Amino acid sequence: MTPAFYADYIADLQSLLGQVDVSADDLQTFDVHIELAAAGSLIVYESKRRKGLTDSLFYGRPKGSASNQKISRETAFNAVSRFFSLGQFLALTDKASDTLRLSDEFPHCAVRISYRKKGSPKAQSMVMVFIGFNDEADALAYAKSIDAPEMLIADRPYNGKRIYEWK
Repeated sequence: MTPAFYADYIADLQSLLGQVDVSADDLQTFDVHIELAAAGSLIVYESKRRKGLTDSLFYGRPKGSASNQKISRETAFNAVSRFFSLGQFLALTDKASDTLRLSDEFPHCAVRISYRKKGSPKAQSMVMVFIGFNDEADALAYAKSIDAPEMLIADRPYNGKRIYEWK
């Protein structure tokens, strides 16, 4: 089974994150929660806008540390942006979120976003877990190396119970 690639999807997410981070006034509401695990460290970018007020929290946990530390918005945004700039991405299915143990060798990112643009009649939301790679060859090699390739999304759009593309 050949996995589905998500570089195009991630490019759209990067654009949306830039809009949330820089020009949030274009959005009526949003709720963004991103957890990036890379090289044994964790970066969390959270931002929520309701009723014109924005509340944000950015923190990280360095490799080998047991406690979280507050970090700047810029540091969190730049880390997520670097991940989104990788060459190719695979995404996990609902089944994988409970059973597949991800290696520190490859950066991975859990993304939960809901938002509504000003003037839009409804909100959009998505929940996905992505694994980042330098290129398509690395992504395919990873997909072949895991014991349960069905843990990776093969057909897009994916709409599971807990993990789903835009709806």
